[in-house]
Amino acid sequence: MGIVLRQSASNVVITYFGFGIGAVNAMFLYTTFLSKMNYGIVSFLLSAANILMPIMALGAHNSLIRFFAYCKSEEQRERFMSFMLWLPLLLVIPICSVGYIFYDEIAALLAEKPEARHYMWLIAVIGFCMAYFEIFYAWVKVHMKSVFGNLISEVLVRILVTAMLICVHLGIMRQEMFIYCLAAAYGLQLLAMMAYAFKVRMPTFTMVLPDNAKEVLTYSLFIIVSGSVATLLLDFDKVMIPFYTKWDDNAVYSLAIFIATVIAVPSRAMLQIIYPITARLMSEKKMDEVDDLYKKSAITLQVFGGLVMLGIFLNIRQMYLIIPGNYASGTMAVFLIGLSKFYDVILGNNNAIILNTKYYRWALLFGVMTVVLMIGLNMLLIPLYHINGSALATLITVVIYNSVKLFFVVKKLGLYPFTINTLKSFAVILLTFLLFYFWEFPFHPIVNIMLKSVLITVVYVYVNYKLAVSAEINALIDQSLSRLKRG
Repeated sequence: MGIVLRQSASNVVITYFGFGIGAVNAMFLYTTFLSKMNYGIVSFLLSAANILMPIMALGAHNSLIRFFAYCKSEEQRERFMSFMLWLPLLLVIPICSVGYIFYDEIAALLAEKPEARHYMWLIAVIGFCMAYFEIFYAWVKVHMKSVFGNLISEVLVRILVTAMLICVHLGIMRQEMFIYCLAAAYGLQLLAMMAYAFKVRMPTFTMVLPDNAKEVLTYSLFIIVSGSVATLLLDFDKVMIPFYTKWDDNAVYSLAIFIATVIAVPSRAMLQIIYPITARLMSEKKMDEVDDLYKKSAITLQVFGGLVMLGIFLNIRQMYLIIPGNYASGTMAVFLIGLSKFYDVILGNNNAIILNTKYYRWALLFGVMTVVLMIGLNMLLIPLYHINGSALATLITVVIYNSVKLFFVVKKLGLYPFTINTLKSFAVILLTFLLFYFWEFPFHPIVNIMLKSVLITVVYVYVNYKLAVSAEINALIDQSLSRLKRG
């Protein structure tokens, strides 16, 4: 776990820095400088592009991580990586052609509300940029160079969005122009990632197929579905909500999702380096090491994720007091989405294990079942409970989907992520929640959030340390304390 913790620590800092910029954008700049309708349209377009991204990538970003470890010679690596670059074009070209020819029909189908119809082509543009960005990001991950790539991933677009929103405020840019420029920001992100990837390893372009091209293509086709599931669970509700209610509700829901998604930041940071390590260990048949990594990643992420979740849940009322506009109706959605994110977090590298075994085709079945369930629940619950219904649909779907995958890994591979420390961690989270939920300071909301967060962190970290819930976190704390004493 040494390289994991070192790169994960850097990734956590970068990811939280990016989320800090994103928080300013989502909670203050979007809510102040954009109308709720335009904020809702932006959320719709980005969510639709996220859904399209795995299809346009044709699973190449996952295949690159999965099969790179099997390339033993330099020639095999060159042929394989060149194959990964042009493989997505097999779907990108047909999708863009169909979109261009039938644009009016598709726009009418996807956006019944006229305000968004003339922006629909941006979905394909942003989706393409996201797809190739993920491919080049995977390119650097397999070379264990995730940190700078993470900086591009988490920070660049958010800084550009901040600048553009300030331009809207200053009257330099109209709100409608901001939506178009958002696509340009994703284009710049792609170019930056591509430049860094080529610096790490310049490809030798060739049309000679790798020896395992058929296996890679088969895997990529299957992985489209499983890769789409995660984005569908996160984004499809923001595509469906405008069909049942107004754009304003989509803005409120998008903000709630952003707040809740912060819970998954430690997981995103750590899994960026754990995924390629898992792929390598699986290819080398080192199942004992995979099991050890599985358990360590699960409990470490549970402790980190639990702290972030408590910080959000215990301060959410004060957060909404300082957010401009009337967005507090998203409070319950934050709790529901937050719980679904936490369940994702505590499973560690569960997805990486499934996708690197011969059973990966089962992901197709899991994915189809999940998508059908999610769409059905959203159609049922959004008309009844509006955005809270969509959040509840997401929670139910995630619980079922993750439970099925967990059972599958336990049953088929004999790997289990939970230990007695898992129960200890749950107990600490519950007791901390009960201790602080009804405790509010009579000060300004910002002061309240700061004081409460400090107290929560001190109590939570101290109890986890004393109970030795995570050996890796305890070792990290001991190292930090030792450096402070020497300093």
